[in-house]
Amino acid sequence: MIWIIISLSILFLVTLFYCIKFALIIIKVKDAIEDSFEKIDDSYYKISEILQIPLFYDSKEVKNTLDEIKNVRDILLFIASQLSNSIEEVEDE
Repeated sequence: MIWIIISLSILFLVTLFYCIKFALIIIKVKDAIEDSFEKIDDSYYKISEILQIPLFYDSKEVKNTLDEIKNVRDILLFIASQLSNSIEEVEDE
């Protein structure tokens, strides 16, 4: 009987240790994602400001570059919305 209590106690302590360890990892990842959101927002607004500037050069390369910048801006917005939606769903649960 005592051996069962001791083994269950040890098992409980090991489980508690890993639960706390994983909780700390999740908190660190969440903080990193939130910091990334701030950087993505800054880049998104800078790219949007650049795209507001009129283009006076009709070169095909310049127009292609401008289109790629627009694509990157849209991708950044998509990534941010997907990550924020998944985080909100987890917090709601």
